[in-house]
Amino acid sequence: MQDLNDLALFAAVVKHKGFSAAARSLNIPKSKLSKHVARLEQQLDVRLLERSTRKLRVTEIGQAFYERCETVLAGVEAAQAVVEAARSAPAGIVRLACPIGFTPMLAGILPVFHRRYPAVRILVHTTNRRIDLVEERIDIALRARDQLDTENHLIVRKLGEARRFLAASPAFIAHHGEITIDTLAKVPTLSMNDIHATDAWQLVDKDGIEREIVHNPVIGCGDFGILERATIEGVGVALLPDHLCERGFRSGILVPVLPDWSSRDSIVHLAFTSRHGILPAVRALIDFLAESLPAAMSRCREIVPQPAMLDAAE
Repeated sequence: MQDLNDLALFAAVVKHKGFSAAARSLNIPKSKLSKHVARLEQQLDVRLLERSTRKLRVTEIGQAFYERCETVLAGVEAAQAVVEAARSAPAGIVRLACPIGFTPMLAGILPVFHRRYPAVRILVHTTNRRIDLVEERIDIALRARDQLDTENHLIVRKLGEARRFLAASPAFIAHHGEITIDTLAKVPTLSMNDIHATDAWQLVDKDGIEREIVHNPVIGCGDFGILERATIEGVGVALLPDHLCERGFRSGILVPVLPDWSSRDSIVHLAFTSRHGILPAVRALIDFLAESLPAAMSRCREIVPQPAMLDAAE
């Protein structure tokens, strides 16, 4: 493989019909031009230019080589133009990975992003398994975990905290009556655990007291959409993400169960591979999610009733 600089400098000499004119055009020393062309001829083991004190003549092979060089250099310029165009404004494809539980929240904000950046196409990969961003060619991963990612090759941007709350339908509560932390495992439950017949909820109350509730769910599914629907239909009590609880509590199709208790907070954050060289489309989506998701999570917290609110309502 030849050095592209050598090719470009040789082409400039031919184009300007001499070393002096090419040196003036490129604003580089004539000796540097001569050195690069001589190195190119040595590597190719062929004479490209015939030099004399008065004139320079391109050899037959040199002329053919020059024409191919022009084609190569034009291709390089076109490739650079593609990159520059991609970097100039948000456009193109962005691949986003997120947990299944976050899809309802994304559904509410991604149309806003599309209206703002219509030239950006988003491919959303929903999964609860751990994603390898490099191996799977993912630009951004939205994650909710007990701790921030600490891999050296990842950049992390924290968005806030999320938690899950116990919820049921009004009809379910009317049928089963008062539910306490001690009787919770005795009523029908729904679970994200789709492998084992028995599940365990790790709950914490407002005073920091922890309880493990071992239960046998009547439905186990990794898709919160199915669990939400089953909860609304009165099948059982579910531990649902706060954004689903917000939607259900606000409309009245769900009611809180044991509002003093919830899961521990998960840290919601974005993970991506570099701060430098990020395409505008990827940067635009990172900034948009960092702007929109914390506001959405804040609204979730506001709608989850506290004990005082329940007592006042009664």
